[in-house]
Amino acid sequence: MNTAQSPSLPPEPPLVKRPRAVIVGASSGIGAALARKLAAEGHALALLGRRAERLENLADALNRAAGETVALAFSHDVTRYEEIPTLFQQIIRTLGGVDLVAYVAGVMPAVGPSEYNFAKDRQTVEVNLLGAMAWLDQAAVLFEAQGCGQIVGVSSIAGERGRVGNPPYHAAKAALTTYLESLRNRLTRQGVHVLTVKPGFVDTEMLAGAARTFWVISPDQAAEDIWKAIRRRRQVIFTPARWGLVALALHHIPSFIFRRLSF
Repeated sequence: MNTAQSPSLPPEPPLVKRPRAVIVGASSGIGAALARKLAAEGHALALLGRRAERLENLADALNRAAGETVALAFSHDVTRYEEIPTLFQQIIRTLGGVDLVAYVAGVMPAVGPSEYNFAKDRQTVEVNLLGAMAWLDQAAVLFEAQGCGQIVGVSSIAGERGRVGNPPYHAAKAALTTYLESLRNRLTRQGVHVLTVKPGFVDTEMLAGAARTFWVISPDQAAEDIWKAIRRRRQVIFTPARWGLVALALHHIPSFIFRRLSF
């Protein structure tokens, strides 16, 4: 297993218990911003991502800011599905339990207007969908057994309709949205909260693959919206919220018109 971790968390004072969160895809973008936000709100964190140096630098910065060890770094490729059950159990033992699991990992390779490349399609689906299912299935088992917990999945406005620009990305995000809704419908009755996040354009490395952008927000703004939704136990949010109106409009455009659009 390819993991690298910081020292274990210090013991907690009597009667004090930090909430404990796992962020998959924490090395940059929304994942890193969410890590900073949760650390500031008092969470102990397990941070996961492929880029070990960035991940460890983030954990070190969070620990320095807190004056103690609050974040641990685990180098991990989400497509190595067979490693996930063992790694998740290791994290549970190290943190002393888990209260929240957020899946923020994602890729969006650029796709030309006449390009049909299965290697890119497969990578997109494996990271954006299958990795999420592999991790969040583990979270669902744990949280159902303990009768509480929170799952956060970052989908996208791109999953609302099948546009011409990037078919595998749209398909993966649409499937992730449906998977998260199914988890919610299963787990709500067990005391488990599932939040689906649908960002628009966020100023991250992934934006380089977008043909055109507008209403671009910072990762910190997205993380702030996610934190508010976690606290309020929202089911679905768009960030920023005005993308919800766009989604509503998209769903009402007839197919014979929609297929002629160039975006």
